[in-house]
Amino acid sequence: MKHLLIIVIFFSVAGCASQKNIATNKWIQLFNGKDLNDWQVKITGYPLQENFGNTFRVNDGKLQVGYEQYDKFNDRYGHIFYKQKFSAYLLAMEYRFIGAQANGGPGWALRNSGAMIHSQEPTTMGLKQDFPISIEVQLLGGDGQHERHTANLCTPGTNVVMKDKLFTPHCIDSNSKTFHGEQWVRVEILVLADSMVQHIANGDTVLTYYKPQIGGGNVGNYDPAVKKDGQLLKEGYIALQSESHPVEFRKVELFNLEPYLKDRRKLRQVIQQLAAEKRGSTANLN
Repeated sequence: MKHLLIIVIFFSVAGCASQKNIATNKWIQLFNGKDLNDWQVKITGYPLQENFGNTFRVNDGKLQVGYEQYDKFNDRYGHIFYKQKFSAYLLAMEYRFIGAQANGGPGWALRNSGAMIHSQEPTTMGLKQDFPISIEVQLLGGDGQHERHTANLCTPGTNVVMKDKLFTPHCIDSNSKTFHGEQWVRVEILVLADSMVQHIANGDTVLTYYKPQIGGGNVGNYDPAVKKDGQLLKEGYIALQSESHPVEFRKVELFNLEPYLKDRRKLRQVIQQLAAEKRGSTANLN
């Protein structure tokens, strides 16, 4: 665990510009700004790849989640999965909430979405399964009145370790700022296989936890053969949520850290450089 704490420190304080730039031009654009050919849709109650109501679509270079064709939301929670599994990476998203919540959406889902990491394969989800077994990086928008943190943690069918203890409640808030209105927000997620996960909101490290694993509740209609409680999650799929409030993503990109996992020094350098490169990237988000 000590080497992970060193990585946390380096990521938080950024790094030395004199080192060779390892990280340049190695970002993978998961969302290409043109189409969803690299993604699979799963909406509760519908077969895989049935994109009910054109919930997920591309418009004006953005991946949009919308409900114009819904008469009522009716708990039709949806997820759109990238085609490939990943293990160790830095995932970055630029998102904003827009418009009004869908008719019939639950109160807790107001200006609420998320990114699922270390998710089960979409082909293994049940027809009526509501959420994939995964770690959720919850994205929340301010309502103009109350403090609402973003880059929180929720755990559908999973648990994590925090402060050397198994954390079993469903959700925990980060210490991020509240982002009201329709402003763009950049959230990054540092994932080191089954060791550590760290959430970063507009450049600030806001939550850290360890040993993501299968366990707990808060997921329904799943295949019991998939939910192997206690199994550490060292890899999985990445998915974006549909939870009844319109949201759009203008960037979803990933830097693969798996090639550096066996070289602690190189891993530290790469994370350091990524932090330095992105330190000023949030200044011009809007």
